[in-house]
Amino acid sequence: MCFPFAKNGQNGTGGGKPKKPRRRLSWSTSSDRSYQLRGMHEPPPAPESITFHSDSEKYDELPEVFPPVVHAKGYSLTRGNTMTGTKKSTASSKWGWGRKDKALDKGKDREKGGQWDEHGDEHEHDDRRYPSDDEFDPDQPIRNPNRSLSLSRRNTHSSARRDPAAGGDGPHRSNSRATQASKFSQRSHDSQRTYASRRSHDSQQSYQSHGSGSSAPKPRPPLMPQDSTSTLVGSAYERKVNDVETIREKPDTTDRLEELRRLMDKDNLDYYIVPSEDAHGSEYVAFSDKRREYISGFTGTAGQAIITRNNAYLITDSRYWEQAEEQVDHNWTVIRAGAPNEPKDWIEWLLSRVRNSRIGLDARMISHEKATLINSKLSSLDSKLVYPPQNLVDLVWKDKPEKSKASVYIQPIEFTGKDANYKIAKVREWIKAQPPTTLPYSKREPTEKDMQVGTLITSLPQIAYLLNLRGADIPYNPLFHAYLYIGLTTAVLFLDKAKVVDEVASYLSSLSVERRDYTDLWAFLRKREYGVGRVLISPQTSYAISLMLTSSHYTVVGSMVEHMMSVKNEVEVDCMRRAYLRDGVSFVRFLAWLDQKLSQGYDITEYEAASRLTEFRRKSKNFMGLAYENISASGPNAALPHYVARKGTARMIDRETPYLNDSGGQYRDGTCDTTRTYHFGRPTSEQIEAYTRVLQGHHGTGHGFGSFLTVHEGPHSFSSSVPLVPGHVITNEPGFYAKGKWGMRIESALVVRRVKTKGEFNGDIWLGFERLTCVPIQTKMVKESMLTKEEKQWLKDHNQRCWEKLSPLLKDDKRALKWLKRESERGIGLAAAPGGVAIEWS
Repeated sequence: MCFPFAKNGQNGTGGGKPKKPRRRLSWSTSSDRSYQLRGMHEPPPAPESITFHSDSEKYDELPEVFPPVVHAKGYSLTRGNTMTGTKKSTASSKWGWGRKDKALDKGKDREKGGQWDEHGDEHEHDDRRYPSDDEFDPDQPIRNPNRSLSLSRRNTHSSARRDPAAGGDGPHRSNSRATQASKFSQRSHDSQRTYASRRSHDSQQSYQSHGSGSSAPKPRPPLMPQDSTSTLVGSAYERKVNDVETIREKPDTTDRLEELRRLMDKDNLDYYIVPSEDAHGSEYVAFSDKRREYISGFTGTAGQAIITRNNAYLITDSRYWEQAEEQVDHNWTVIRAGAPNEPKDWIEWLLSRVRNSRIGLDARMISHEKATLINSKLSSLDSKLVYPPQNLVDLVWKDKPEKSKASVYIQPIEFTGKDANYKIAKVREWIKAQPPTTLPYSKREPTEKDMQVGTLITSLPQIAYLLNLRGADIPYNPLFHAYLYIGLTTAVLFLDKAKVVDEVASYLSSLSVERRDYTDLWAFLRKREYGVGRVLISPQTSYAISLMLTSSHYTVVGSMVEHMMSVKNEVEVDCMRRAYLRDGVSFVRFLAWLDQKLSQGYDITEYEAASRLTEFRRKSKNFMGLAYENISASGPNAALPHYVARKGTARMIDRETPYLNDSGGQYRDGTCDTTRTYHFGRPTSEQIEAYTRVLQGHHGTGHGFGSFLTVHEGPHSFSSSVPLVPGHVITNEPGFYAKGKWGMRIESALVVRRVKTKGEFNGDIWLGFERLTCVPIQTKMVKESMLTKEEKQWLKDHNQRCWEKLSPLLKDDKRALKWLKRESERGIGLAAAPGGVAIEWS
């Protein structure tokens, strides 16, 4: 919320001077609507309730109603805002941006004062747009009893910067709020949410009538010297960051571990393992399944917590070493799996330590493959796995979140390309083709008990894919908790009844799929309701299921459904092309906005940049949410591959180090995953060489991704273990990370296609890649002399392709169109001007 300045001009009380543009903030109490209609979770990291819809703000001049605050060397009232996109009036030596001649800066600011930003944000029509408040009546009565902000915090954010040019401190900010002006400032803060909530529910008619009546701006009480002259400092800063997301702090796990160890003593356990996965082996889990995070405080998606009687260990891979060290408290020791002189994984670490031990874990949370491996090694160590009847962390977790009750919904065939009946029929053909299971040394004929009668699917993405259903049980993933049994003549879906609406119930009936409650699976297996024979399970099936079936009633084989879903049909590939185009449009809008704001001297944090990119994506057709938490990183944070910016600790994006953004949207027609690294200042020779080698390099960090499913999908990758075939989609994301300094990564999505060679050499057997990602690669960080002729042409062709594909979709956004044209036509590297001075192409 912002109070418009009272100025003379058009529609004002006087004439002559142009009306100063007002800063506009968008309010949204209805921003959840588009997600609720689709049964999706709203992306948690995006503070959509208080973000800009217009970038026409100018904060350089003091309003006429402000009493002048003058020192011997001129004005020294400056802005100390860090989060809300405020334009700086002085250079910052702390972060290093804006190192220009101060007089030149002031002159440019005076020239721009009072002008509208012609490249303000686009306002294209979309039902998911958030209602915005373009005006605010300061005379309207304000009531809000919920004052939760302490004076100390308010004064911390309201402190002005020290102006080095002025040679002294900025204006003194009193802790007292006794003055009438200060009361008004505080009232304006406290009224934020009440006013926004009230206005968001008002009808358009009442809104128009409220804003009409007089064209002159209504008077506002003057702000005093102890109050901020910028509406984005002090209370406005707190308005933007308050009640959006709390600062993440290290939890004290002492009491949790003590309680867990008391339960371990009851079962006589020496070790207790807490995996990061859920009962379905999911990489991303629901809030109610974040047991490893609860017991350790570590929020990464990969890692095992192992608790002994006296110690606690967190084993994780290189992606999360630094993050784990920062997040766990003094009770924990981080084991860097894969590091020199360290075990390669948690299983190796465990087997190297246990002797005559009882190792407890929840059998549902470990795969059949891993449990079998561990058991085969423990017998020689006089140790054994023990499976308590209840998960011990669940017994300790008193305020554990409830499981999601969100309804499932149908994914139309226009996005899937194949209906569910076709997919189920293919699975049944595969079951029939599986040979009977007999002992290798047995010479007897197979009996009915040796035949394969069905398959049990426990992977959530595979269930969603087979049935063309989507859900909202896991953040960033359109999945639902369920099990699916497919027999030769029957099919049973184990799913909570509360999640099945009438439309879905009728749809399942049309597929001849019986529905039972989620927990009925165990009785189904125990009573052998599937009939006589064996059930096919994958190696990733939970060990609890194989224990329930017993070894004579199941056969372990690789998942056929995983292979089916990894090979996209033509409809899915075409949908992905469109999804990546729309996502590319949002990415370009964002980069153009960020480039402009940083060049103008605005303070932008990693967190705000991530939020703004999400806001651009929300305007896209078929947008359903984020595919994962936005990785928005500058400086040393970019050296952490899976860094996530938090509101309270986000770093300013500077112009001395590269800025990395790894993010993607979930759309009904595709899941996107894109990374670009941009430098908004002058890259150093070290950064240029590293970036060039990253651009040239291709290493095994790629992964498959789904069609409006998960962002990580197998079984293929850049390796020889699974051959690539036409229809596979995969990412290519080489990176380089200078610890404590900066990092860079370039990630593009590819689809495997058949390609023709000159003369059809060896026939129709050659494969190639088609790029789905359509975001320019910055060329000013590329060292031209290091590239071959073919590499130079490839880079130019890619950026030119981005212009051809995206420019027709950006006609309504002059800023983004101009930025895209500049980046697509920019020469490679930094051009040398006369005298040897390097200049940037523009």
